[in-house]
Amino acid sequence: MRVYAVLNMVGLSSQLTEREEMHIADGILTPEWCIFWFLISAVFVLVGARQIKAKRKIDPAYMSTVGLLGAAVFVISVWHIPVPVTGSCSHPVGTPMAAIVIGPLPTVVISAIALFFQTFIGHGGITTIGANTFSMGIVGTFTGYYAFRGLRKAGASIWLSAGMGGIVGDLMTYVTSAFELAICIHPTQLLEWWGIFTVGYLPTQIPLAVLEFGFTATAVQYIANHRPELLKWWLPIRTGIVK
Repeated sequence: MRVYAVLNMVGLSSQLTEREEMHIADGILTPEWCIFWFLISAVFVLVGARQIKAKRKIDPAYMSTVGLLGAAVFVISVWHIPVPVTGSCSHPVGTPMAAIVIGPLPTVVISAIALFFQTFIGHGGITTIGANTFSMGIVGTFTGYYAFRGLRKAGASIWLSAGMGGIVGDLMTYVTSAFELAICIHPTQLLEWWGIFTVGYLPTQIPLAVLEFGFTATAVQYIANHRPELLKWWLPIRTGIVK
């Protein structure tokens, strides 16, 4: 593949496995960028934590749902899927599904917690937890959630809206990771290398995005059918009221 030929020419082939994962490992980003992404993510985590606390006071059972979705995000995003053709691996994210059920800001919090514990089993890194939270927990969460909302307001079914939210959040997570790598490693050729890293993700991530469509659509539709009370975020969409 042309992308890998380019990377080989600049001596980056030995780092492909680390860089072609959404979980950026320690030692890939410079300290300045690690701090930058950490500070941005910290703001969202703090606001999300306050929202969880407020919701818990209103409905103590809300914490059970948050814990369940936190476990789901951990398991889904830790899947290690090798790709023999490229010698790399990719992961689904699970955050769009969580955002649809408990809201985007609480999902940022559970994403950060999941990413923290994943560092102990060789996924991601402590220094890059801010960057990984930004890509998966913030961008993946909000783009997936608002894709869902937009489709629901346009009259699409719950199943289709949730599935497309899963696809959008999944792909945007990896587009963001590619941006984080490009702006740190090749800031003077940002657009070119952003494209190279993004294209490098596509062979593995497109099939995973389709998978994410399937389990997000299925899970949300199941909840809508059997536990609709969990989907309080849907009320303003169904009634045409936008919060």
